[in-house]
Amino acid sequence: MKIGDLVLISPDVTLQKEWITGQVIQVENNPFVGIVISAETPDRNVFFGREEMFKPVKKENVCLP
Repeated sequence: MKIGDLVLISPDVTLQKEWITGQVIQVENNPFVGIVISAETPDRNVFFGREEMFKPVKKENVCLP
């Protein structure tokens, strides 16, 4: 994953019922836990966590206005 990628964010991170969409704003290689992703949602909330808490969005699943 890289900055600008669209991702699905795990409910374990967001405390929501379903995975939500966000955009990667930071990728950090943390020496203690590995890759840490920070992603911002359309409503401007920022969530971060280990890389396995995020899934890349497939292009066919993206709805653009």
